[in-house]
Formats: sequence, C-alpha cells, structure tokens
Amino acid sequence: MTETDTARRIREGLLEKARELPCVPGVYIMHDSGGKVIYVGKSRRLHDRVSQYFMDSEKTVKTQRMVSSVRSFDYIVCKTEIEALTLENTLIKQHNPRYNIRLKDAKSYPYIRVSADEYPRLSMTRKRCEDGAAYFGPYSGTSTVFSVISTVNRIFGLPTCKKVFPRDIGRERPCLFYQMGHCAGVCTGKVSKEEYLSKISAAASMLRNGAASVRKLLEEQMLDYAEKEQYEAAANCRDSIAALSKLSEHQKAVTSPDTFRDAAAIFTAGGCTDLCLLKIREGAVKDRNDWLIPADIPDVSSAAISLLSDYYRICEDFPSDLLLGEGFTEEDGELLSSYFSEVLSKRLRAYLPQRGDGRALAEMAAGNAHEYALKASRDNARNDSTAEKLSLLLGLEVVPDRIEAYDISNIGSENITAGMIVTRGGSFSKKDYRYFRIKGTDVQDDYASMREALTRRLSKLCGDSPDADASFSELPDLLLIDGGEQHLSVAIDVLDSLGLDIPCCGMVKDGEHRTRALVTVNGEIDIAREQDVFVFIYRIQEEIHRFTVSRMTDAKRKSIRKSSLEKIDGIGPKKAKRLLAAFGGLEQVRKALPEELTGVKGITLADAHNIYAYFHPENT
Repeated sequence: MTETDTARRIREGLLEKARELPCVPGVYIMHDSGGKVIYVGKSRRLHDRVSQYFMDSEKTVKTQRMVSSVRSFDYIVCKTEIEALTLENTLIKQHNPRYNIRLKDAKSYPYIRVSADEYPRLSMTRKRCEDGAAYFGPYSGTSTVFSVISTVNRIFGLPTCKKVFPRDIGRERPCLFYQMGHCAGVCTGKVSKEEYLSKISAAASMLRNGAASVRKLLEEQMLDYAEKEQYEAAANCRDSIAALSKLSEHQKAVTSPDTFRDAAAIFTAGGCTDLCLLKIREGAVKDRNDWLIPADIPDVSSAAISLLSDYYRICEDFPSDLLLGEGFTEEDGELLSSYFSEVLSKRLRAYLPQRGDGRALAEMAAGNAHEYALKASRDNARNDSTAEKLSLLLGLEVVPDRIEAYDISNIGSENITAGMIVTRGGSFSKKDYRYFRIKGTDVQDDYASMREALTRRLSKLCGDSPDADASFSELPDLLLIDGGEQHLSVAIDVLDSLGLDIPCCGMVKDGEHRTRALVTVNGEIDIAREQDVFVFIYRIQEEIHRFTVSRMTDAKRKSIRKSSLEKIDGIGPKKAKRLLAAFGGLEQVRKALPEELTGVKGITLADAHNIYAYFHPENT
C-alpha cells in the first residue's frame, strides 16, 4: 500500500466519523499521529464544518497541510456559539496548537499603571496586579506607552525623577526639569498633597476618557484657584490647558471630536494576512494594533474572531462601537456583540457600517491592513530569497525556516552565559530567545560552555522532557555557532551524541571582529559576494552577541548588588532582597538614614546602624 493510499484511507475514516457529528454548536480538537493537539476550532454546526475538512473539495494549501497531519479528532458540544467561542479560547491557551494563532499573553502587553502610593506615579508595566493601582491599556507597544506617559507627565507637570515623596520633599535642590518648567516641583514643597492628587486624578481621567473632559476640569480648577488667590496653582492649570491644546493641534482628526470607536479589518496580499485594529479616541487615531495571521492557519475569519475576543477580554479601554470592515461578515458582528455582552458584560456593539463616518473608518482600517500585509509580503519574499541563497551555499536539503544561533559571554570565570536567538522566516523571533547559566565549569572555557548549552537545549528534542516548553520542542532547520572550526566541532559532537541530524555551521569573524565567512565540516564558505546572505549573517552575529552580553551583564549586576549588601554584618540574602525591593536599588539603600532602614520588615535597629556605617564609614 502506497503512502497516498494510506493517507486516503485515514481521510475517509475521519470523514465517516465527522458525518456522525451533530448539527449543533461546539468545538473540535484535531490531533496528530502522536496525539498532540494541532488545531482547535469552533462552529455553529459541527457536522458541516468538520466534514468539510475531509471532503475531496478544493482546499487552500494551508488547509491541506493541516488536514494531512490530522490522525484523529475530538469534539465538545456547546449550548451556544458564544459558549463555543469561549471554550475555543480556553483550549487554545491550554494546548497552544501549531495551527492556531493566539493573542500574546496578557502579561506581554504593555499597560500604563497609576500607582496607589501616597504620591502616585505613572509607569509602564506588563503585569496587572490586584494592588490598588489603576491600569490603562493594553497598548500596541512600549513606544506608544512611553510616549503617552511622557505627554501626560509634561501636561500636568508630574515628576519623573526617582525621588520618593513625601520623604524627599525639601531635601535636595530641584532638578533641571523643574527649572525648565516641565515639572511642578513637588520636591520644593510648594505643591500641596491635595494639588498633586488633583493632577493625578486629571491624568487618570485623560487616560480613561480623553482630553476633552480634562480640559473642562482644569478650567474649573483654574477659576477656583484664582478665586482663592492661589495664583501659582492657577498658573499651573493654565499651562496644562495650553499643553493640551498644543497636543490636540498635532493630532490628525479623522472624524468628529466625540468619537470613541474601534475599527477592524482583514486583508490578504501576497500570501500574507493582516488583522488591523484602529483605536479612534476624540476623533483621532490614538493607537493601532496589527496581527499577522500565519499562512498555515486554516480559518482566517475564525482566527480573527478569536484574536478580537481575547484582546477585549484584557482591554481596559472599551469603545462605544467596534466597526468591522473588509474580511468580516454580519454573522461575525453578531457573534462578537453577543460575546461582549454575555461573557464580558460590556455594552459594545460590533457591526458592519454601511455609510457615513463609520464606513469611512472601517475602510481606513482596511487600507491600513492592506498596507501592512503588502509590506509583510515584500519582507517575506526578500527573506525567502535570502534563505534560498543560504540553503544553496550550504548545500541544505530544505530551505531553513527556524534558525537557532548560539554564543558564549563571560567576564573571566564569573557569570558564564550562553545565549540562543531564533529567526523564523528570516525575522528575529524574540519570544523564542533563551539563555543558559553555565554550571558545569568554574573556569573560562568557551568550548565546554558551548557543549553544556547545546546539550541542555538539544536534549529537549530527545524524549519527553517534563520541563520542555513549546519552543524547545521544535526542531531547528539550522544551527549557527558563533565561532570557528573548534566551536563547530563541539556542536557536531553534541548532535552525534544525541543522535540528531541537524545542519550546523560556524560564523567566522576576522581580526577586527567583523563577519567574514561561514565554516562547515568541508571548510570555509565565502559569503562576501552574496550581499543578502552576508547582511543576514551579520545581523544574526550582532543580535546574538548583544543578547548574550546583556544577559551576562544582568547576572553580573545582580550578583554585585547582592554581594555588596550581604557583606554587611547581620544582612543575609532575605534581608538584602527586602532592602532592594523596598528602596528600589542599591543607591537608594546607600542614601537611606537608619530610621528609614528600620521601616523595612526584618531590619532591626542594629542592622540599620550596620548598613549605615558600611556605606558611610566617615560618619561613624
């Protein structure tokens, strides 16, 4: 029996099983030959949807690829399609299937945090906690968050220094930001606590509701301060109003100022599909999210619905409407609206606008999705070309998709660190980066360190390791080792000992530490004439060096901070950790007075005097 006959027999068996499914809402779970979940989907009619996968009808290449890997499937019947959508999201998070796309974990998205301190501050965070603080977001990226924080701080004259209030009020001279008029100067003692909290309240209102409501609040406060003859506070309000007006001038209005809407659209170009979500606040586009949906995702529409439902589950900034453009149907709008209402308890209507401003905003989202998909398509084409050239140079049987690169960094024999970076389709995949603290050698030995790192990583591919993560379970198409023949020899020894057949080569640099060539078991390969390949290898060498050095210096910095405190009589690891956490760093511990140190749990008066004496021997 040929392989084709076997595949046909399997598909026919799955089709027969699918035809026995009920015509009700539910979730279906596809498994590969090893029983691993490779795809989770939902449908309002299980019988119809699952049967389509195994029929002889025309399918896209990506659907064929997924179906050819299916060996069995399970299903769960649900009462409604909303219940099916909720269960689908849960199962995707649980199994992380290969052919599903999921939103980044909520912890990965940046938020703006307004602390619950006596004098609250604004900061960027990726983790929401039940700590009494207020959170705003999520935002598309950290650059957007820092830009918003900078703007809000400047408008309201909020401090950006590391001083702790009220402790540091009047202790030091005001900084340059105060002299430039960018900070109201809480440290001078001229800003009352009530006035500061009023500024924080206005800042939070701006983050939540936009600038219009804040402008009205500031105008009322300015008049109130003026009537009370508190002219300096009134002037601060006046300056904040002026800054708000200036900010509004630089924002491009796309609709009426009272518009608080989101617009989403899907567009496919050159084999790349983008889901674009525009956030329109006060008539202007305030943020934009783009999600590239991989080519091997069988159901683009279902993936987009899952992404949006998951996004709004963690969202703190709900619009009044979600306008759906190209790529969505009326049924998609009804499903999302029901999900928002029944699961999230939010009054958010999702629909396809037919005319007016709503239609224009939906078309704007489609235009942005089109632009992003085209750019991704061009990038993919360029990366595919580079990968093909690299494959020809190295004589590989397949064009490499997942490439892993390794490097070693250390200062003498301390904090020896091995870094691993990953590229997928020619682009850096930072979520797959890993690093290894070398434990098997106490001396500087790059070869032994490389052997340990590669053994620890590649052993994850051999058998079922209980601590293996999803990324580690993937077989790389190519290994790049930063170094010459001896480093390559170590890597090949590790591969042979583990019984793995993975192409491997070294990245050689010249005497001035510049990219020069690739080295294989057959000798060096000159890459200078292949400009695309040369630039690609150069970027990999720079990135793996940057990443590895940064992880090594992080470890060095932590060990220095820790050992400095633990040299003090009576201070062990736990007390040192509490001190650093309480004061935010070693420098703040150094500046603290004994009475401030005793405010940290576990620090006795004797400990406080020992710490102060250690950092200030001239005063003892």
